[in-house]
Amino acid sequence: MRSGVLASGLVLAAAAFLAAQGFGGRERVRGAVYDEAGKPLQGVRVEFLSAAGERGFDLKTDKAGKWTALGVARGHWTVLFETVGYIPEKTVLDVPAAGRNPEFVVTLKKIAGLAVTEEIRDLLARANGLFDQKDYGAAAGLYERILAKCPDAVLIARRVADCRLALGQYEPAEQTYRKVLEKEPGNVEAVIGVGECLLARGDVRTAMDWYAKFDFDSVQDPVVLYNVGTVCYNASQFEDALKYYRKAVERQKDFLDALYQLGLTCLNLQKREEAVAAFERCLGLVPSDSPRAQQVRGFLEYLKK
Repeated sequence: MRSGVLASGLVLAAAAFLAAQGFGGRERVRGAVYDEAGKPLQGVRVEFLSAAGERGFDLKTDKAGKWTALGVARGHWTVLFETVGYIPEKTVLDVPAAGRNPEFVVTLKKIAGLAVTEEIRDLLARANGLFDQKDYGAAAGLYERILAKCPDAVLIARRVADCRLALGQYEPAEQTYRKVLEKEPGNVEAVIGVGECLLARGDVRTAMDWYAKFDFDSVQDPVVLYNVGTVCYNASQFEDALKYYRKAVERQKDFLDALYQLGLTCLNLQKREEAVAAFERCLGLVPSDSPRAQQVRGFLEYLKK
């Protein structure tokens, strides 16, 4: 559910590589990444995720801030832009539309309160690497060293909380999320984090109250909506899960995992017609012989009896 702030140098995604990964196509996509002053950012990691939220491939920007991907399949992709010292940016990219556009331009903002010295850059790169490897204990230690030097870096504080949550240390995680909210009351990730901590301790009612604190209509990221929906679903709060899954699919119409979960949620709520519609859309997004397709066909057979 979380994403680290990662560093990245230029690699082009060749068509043969993409085909081997199962994401091959014929489209050429290119873009550029700049800072708020309009200066090009070198070494930004550009990661393409499939409609199902699975990792497709990644590449890095050159010294002019440019990147190019070759052999990309048509359709919607979630694209994540990350580099040390900047707030990650995530967007949904329509590849055919981008192919007609000479450049897909992204501007990254610096992490407030973070002075990026060589020491901080090294600590952050190591911490992000450990976080990616799910070594949350070691990552938390390095993030806390950064936070001691840059106490106003809210994003780093949230990373500490994310690590504590992943380690099952719910009380310290919640305390840190609340400190983040003292500085950034509208931080949706921190609100969700508090809710997760409360749910993990069995306080479902208060957790749902927390999720009601943010205006989910204003959330543009379908993955955030999907994640909250899944938290609600796992807590058997199906009506709440339904509204988040619906909104996630509204934001990204070919979001396979959200469609699948929307179908399951409607099945639990006995909303047969909506469940059938969601599962039928799933079938159009997966190979006909895949395990997911077999599961979906089983649900459809049951629903249509």
